Amino acid sequence: MDRALLALGLLMALPAVADEGMWTYDAFPVEAVSKAHGFTPTQAWLDKVRLGSVRLAGGCSASFVSPEGLVMTNHHCIRGCIEDLSSPKEDLLAKGFLARTPAQERRCPKVEANQLVKMTDVTARMNTATKGLTGAAFNTALKREMSAVESECTTSTDVRCDVVTLFNGGKYHLYEYRRFQDVRLVFAPEFSMAAFGGDPDNFNFPRFGYDVAFMRVWKDDAPAKSPDYLPWAKQGAKEGDLVFVSGHPGGTDRKVTVAELESHRDVYLPYMTMMLSETRGMLRSFAASSPERYRVTRARLRAVENGLKALRGRHQALADPALFTRKRQEEAELRQRVDANADLRAATAGAWDETAKALDEYRRLMPEYRMKEAGDAFSGELYALARHLVRAAEELPKPNAARLREYTDAQVPSLRQQLLRPAPIAKELDEALLAFGLGRLRETLGADDPFVREVLGTESPEGLARALVRGTKLGDVKARQVLLEGGKAAVEASKDPMVLFARKVDAQARAVRNRYEDTVEAVLKRNGERLAKARLAVYGTSGYPDATFTLRLNAGQVKGWDENGRPVAALTTFGGAYARHTGKDPFKLPDSWLKARGKVPDATPLDVATTNDIIGGNSGSPLVDRDGRVVGLIFDGNLHSLGSRYAYVPETHRAVAVHGDGLIAALEHVYGAGHVVRELRAASEAAASPAK
Repeated sequence: MDRALLALGLLMALPAVADEGMWTYDAFPVEAVSKAHGFTPTQAWLDKVRLGSVRLAGGCSASFVSPEGLVMTNHHCIRGCIEDLSSPKEDLLAKGFLARTPAQERRCPKVEANQLVKMTDVTARMNTATKGLTGAAFNTALKREMSAVESECTTSTDVRCDVVTLFNGGKYHLYEYRRFQDVRLVFAPEFSMAAFGGDPDNFNFPRFGYDVAFMRVWKDDAPAKSPDYLPWAKQGAKEGDLVFVSGHPGGTDRKVTVAELESHRDVYLPYMTMMLSETRGMLRSFAASSPERYRVTRARLRAVENGLKALRGRHQALADPALFTRKRQEEAELRQRVDANADLRAATAGAWDETAKALDEYRRLMPEYRMKEAGDAFSGELYALARHLVRAAEELPKPNAARLREYTDAQVPSLRQQLLRPAPIAKELDEALLAFGLGRLRETLGADDPFVREVLGTESPEGLARALVRGTKLGDVKARQVLLEGGKAAVEASKDPMVLFARKVDAQARAVRNRYEDTVEAVLKRNGERLAKARLAVYGTSGYPDATFTLRLNAGQVKGWDENGRPVAALTTFGGAYARHTGKDPFKLPDSWLKARGKVPDATPLDVATTNDIIGGNSGSPLVDRDGRVVGLIFDGNLHSLGSRYAYVPETHRAVAVHGDGLIAALEHVYGAGHVVRELRAASEAAASPAK
């Protein structure tokens, strides 16, 4: 390749600003950060922060903050656990929770925590397995090799191994995690304070939320030791300070084709926005009918509202002509450079066109796929448990490499945790969700569709949902254990109506999944890989890969922004929270805060905005300073950040965190959690800062 062309490509691959980028730890741009911020992270610093970071397998980030396994994350990341530990007589979401001794810490039934201990490049092995293959054969070979690599790595249930795709298939890495499945709740504030401001304030700033929670990982019925942790900073972050976010951004699409962006804008986002809007309406109606229904619904409703606002923000970003103009220019430039190189031109022949055709196929297939396989028609936890049991019975006897990816050896420990942990199921809500999904199935595919007729027969959606939910025994963990341990024979002999229903619909669900994987997923993966390799050949590897819910590090600053000529300050305060209190939801401070007024100076920082490049999945990420010490806890972004799925805009994109000073002040003076504060401070005193 022409050296001048390569040099220009490498220059263009660098981020426009130093704060942009969700960087893998093995390729963090140390020199760029040093030049921009005057701080050069050493390998020891990077290792310490990496090992202090935690992934919650359900979709959030966290961090170790003491050598005794204390883990910090967001309240909204573990609402499911708090809900599982609650009851009509003890509503922990409403009143909060504080364990004053390790013996009082309560185990979260479904929470798994992962600590990344090793990263290995397995690109050559994946490429060898798929060499010369296309279509379904490529996809099958890739998944089988991934399963084989993960199985070889997974030496015990304490180890989790995932082959992750980077640069849209340009590289593949094996990530090895230390797995913790005994995770116990230590502290959670009231739901009303964690979500203060509700949906109106969500993705906005100024913010005054206290979205904080602490857990502890246990091993062999004792707190697990965590020698690698992030100590607390003695002084919190202030305007202009350099700060880092270490977390697990869930997914970005900054390097996909224009055809894929158009598909997001015109097909996927409108569908999902409509579905969530309808779901929100159903949940609001259900929750309003009784206090108990409100109790079991509010967390799910909040999640739906959060997702709906996020999707609207993404759609708004893609509706901006300026963004599409930029993306088309970037793609045109890449295609021009590829066409100028005979080898790259041959390697990518037809890739853009094949990608576009696969997306057209998905447009036609999506309603059927979303209804039958993706779960939109069969909502609710009881059906999900039934399908897992049915599929586990079918998949687990197969050779590991031949199984569906959710049932490989590497995934079995998480599957067993999901199926066998005792946690209450709100049957009335489950029935309402299933009836809602079945109604959408009939509306989407039509009353005369053969599958709809097979599913509903002469029943109404409400009648069928009622019979299934009220007749099943799957709410009992012992019943699930009998079916899981009994395997295919037990499942086929079961007369449980939900199991029978899951078996009834599974053949068609698998069929549409196969069509999707063979005609859409396989084409997108294969051509995504071809285009990714071309991009790497043109621009080099100095850029960062799209987010994949794998550990990333980002540098930024504490900084406000201008909103239509109005300056937005980077910090909010306790005084601001009290001024925002109206006495009515969602701007009603809980009694604990009202009683504590005056114990914390009004000027104490509560929330903070930074320029860090984040997205969903970063919730719960620690905000650390140049000493590798905690100065905050990421819990949100501003409205402008919702478009970061596709592009980072430094002028207005802001991450939002609970400020470290405010976090400690509320623990001590509002919640009386002095023992947690003492543990954090003792850990801070004992820790040596990672070498710079």
